[in-house]
Amino acid sequence: MNKPSDNPADPFKKALAEATKVLADDSELTVSYSVDPPGQSEDSIRLPQVSRRMTREEVLLARGTADAYALRHKFHDPKLSSRYMPQGQLARDLFDAMEGARIEAVGARYMPGTAGNIDVKIQTEALRKGYDQVTQASEAPLATAAGYLIRHLATGRELPPAAGNVMELWRGFIEEQAGENLERLEQVLDDQQAFARFARDLIADLGYGDQLGDDPDMEDQDQEDTAEEDNSEQDDPDSTGEEDGDDDQTEASPEQSQDQQQDESQAQVSMDETDDGEPEEEAELPEGDAPMEPPAPQPVSDADPSYKVYLGEFDEEIGAEELAEPAELERLRAYLDQQLEPLKGAVSRLANKLQRRLQAQQNRSWEFDREEGILDAGRLARVVANPTTPLSFKVEKDTEFRDTVVTLLLDNSGSMRGRPISIAAICADVLARTLERCDVKVEILGFTTKAWKGGQSREKWLADGRPAHPGRLNDLRHIVYKSADAPWRRTRAHLGLMMKEGLLKENIDGEALEWAHRRILARREQRKILMVISDGAPVDDSTLSVNPANYLEKHLRDVIEMVERKKLIELIAIGIGHDVTRYYQRAVTITDVEQLAGAMTEQLASLFDSDPRKRARVLGMKKAI
Repeated sequence: MNKPSDNPADPFKKALAEATKVLADDSELTVSYSVDPPGQSEDSIRLPQVSRRMTREEVLLARGTADAYALRHKFHDPKLSSRYMPQGQLARDLFDAMEGARIEAVGARYMPGTAGNIDVKIQTEALRKGYDQVTQASEAPLATAAGYLIRHLATGRELPPAAGNVMELWRGFIEEQAGENLERLEQVLDDQQAFARFARDLIADLGYGDQLGDDPDMEDQDQEDTAEEDNSEQDDPDSTGEEDGDDDQTEASPEQSQDQQQDESQAQVSMDETDDGEPEEEAELPEGDAPMEPPAPQPVSDADPSYKVYLGEFDEEIGAEELAEPAELERLRAYLDQQLEPLKGAVSRLANKLQRRLQAQQNRSWEFDREEGILDAGRLARVVANPTTPLSFKVEKDTEFRDTVVTLLLDNSGSMRGRPISIAAICADVLARTLERCDVKVEILGFTTKAWKGGQSREKWLADGRPAHPGRLNDLRHIVYKSADAPWRRTRAHLGLMMKEGLLKENIDGEALEWAHRRILARREQRKILMVISDGAPVDDSTLSVNPANYLEKHLRDVIEMVERKKLIELIAIGIGHDVTRYYQRAVTITDVEQLAGAMTEQLASLFDSDPRKRARVLGMKKAI
């Protein structure tokens, strides 16, 4: 007899898993629940975890995610999609978003109940990305808006408010550019191949036709024509290939053949003379040393010499105080404090806990076997055993707390908009104040780009004729919110800048990490700690549209590998809803931004609890023994 589960959520999770298999029409499908981001493979689906509390939001999100993945499993052919998939990153995003909308619309026709569940999923994701606060089209992804519009037109359903906001910002542009093609939507919705052609036409209408690559239908036609030609040659008994070529040469006029032979002989004589004689350029060279070659340009990245930046002159490293007036910074800081008033108590308690753990390492200690001081009673036994042994004394001394600097590197990308960036800002602020009390220097940095989808770098690239493989194609903005030497009270208002509308754009993590690494290495402190807080992999549409899809992610991995190999600093990372453990050796992933304060303090406290170098020496001694 099976023992009933103690978790009240287990019956719901089991029922949802079975319903998902039925909806996907695949009894062999594996359905699991995890704190990692939801995902799907050919034979498995990973759903968001449902806690024991089974809140309404958790249940609805799990059902919506399950329905979306099950419908994709049932109505989507990955091979067909791969065949029509565009080459450029922006075009791929548009294609994926529209195909996802098609699948959900088809599912809603046959199973209307799925539409409401998926609405909850869409609204949750849109709120997490801050789409409800977006006021300009340039601040929202075009691909997401196009997917929302396809779903709205195909189902006739109103979108959830946050998603509807993004759709309406882009709707006028999409309908103006692709209105005629949109009228065909109803005819192609049930046919994935026809819809794939429709999506490619729509992408071309929106101005990204140069990213589509070769037309797969034309390639198929060329292959058929080639096959027909081969078959016709095989069927013709008089066709011999090489003989035809010889006949063509034989049939040429005598005058033409004579002229060709004359030209060839003259060319041969000219080449022979050149080979036998001295080159003219060498004869004219003056005596003396050969001219020096110009030095090779310095690589942009120490981690990956092949990483390229098309134009770095528009990048900026800037202080927060230069991006807003003092009065505006104070107003934004007041808004930040108001936003997170309920959270301050919890963060402060965690900060106090961290402070106590740090101060515990600053307690007084003793030096033993001294010739004078306080008699060491613990060593009297050896004097009794051997009266000739001199008395032992001890002296109390202050422990020197290791000279330490901590850098907090915050992702300032658009996906952090809303509550994630607010909590990251207040946690950084409180930790800076706490560590400063313990004489630990703290630097707070942020990274984003100056523009969406490329700035002046992309404009220059377009003016230059779009050279292939240009490398990074956007203008970086690296922000110093608080330098390590600046006191907290003078920089307190600077963190309010993260609340500024329009600041958060795209994220190029590899160069940001390398920048922070260089800054902290230049510090004089003995111990250096770098903590990265991010909610996703590096994304810059302008760069990824004209380079390999993994271009930025590969560079991030190379930088992390370099930093961890050199071991000059201690690197830790916290991922918000994104698994960063696949990048960093020491990392933690949190599913809810509310957990950020605890994760930050716990990670820092674990580093300060004991000296890692001392711990390594102890482990080495044990192995030697």
